[in-house]
Amino acid sequence: MPVDSELKNAIRTIPDYPKPGIMFRDITTLLGDARAFRRAVDELVQPWAGGRIDKVAGMEARGFILGGAVAHQLSAGFVPIRKKGKLPHDKVSIAYSLEYGVDEMEMHSDAVAPGERVILIDDLIATGGTAEGAVKLLKSIGADVVAACFVIDLPDLGGAKKIEALGVPVRTLMTFEGH
Repeated sequence: MPVDSELKNAIRTIPDYPKPGIMFRDITTLLGDARAFRRAVDELVQPWAGGRIDKVAGMEARGFILGGAVAHQLSAGFVPIRKKGKLPHDKVSIAYSLEYGVDEMEMHSDAVAPGERVILIDDLIATGGTAEGAVKLLKSIGADVVAACFVIDLPDLGGAKKIEALGVPVRTLMTFEGH
């Protein structure tokens, strides 16, 4: 669903960050704009309003902000997916690919019951390595991953296609060509 330019204009673009040639899409300006933040959350919630979503999983760190707001609107629980070593209880973990290497993420082993309907939320999908790891982690404990939702898609980097190849529909509010 296309989002009007008002919402897209709430995203700040920072050229050459974190390295030359990268156009960094900064959502902190969207989060700081009450109207834009509300609109983004409403757009992320809309397809599932009135349906059954048991949990919303958010990836550290901006996925926590967006995912918590979406979970609240859907009357669903929230599941934080964290970097390795940040959770205190029994955990499940998975290694995932970064642009230059491998990292690990984890979640509590009892955060999602088998068969629960889960939406994965983050601010942006680029190469898809982190989101792919999160989907695999959720599925490994029996979650029914209903969709992966992002405010921004960088389609040239192919991440959304990776998630769809796992059988999970991807919903994004806007795209930025290039990266």
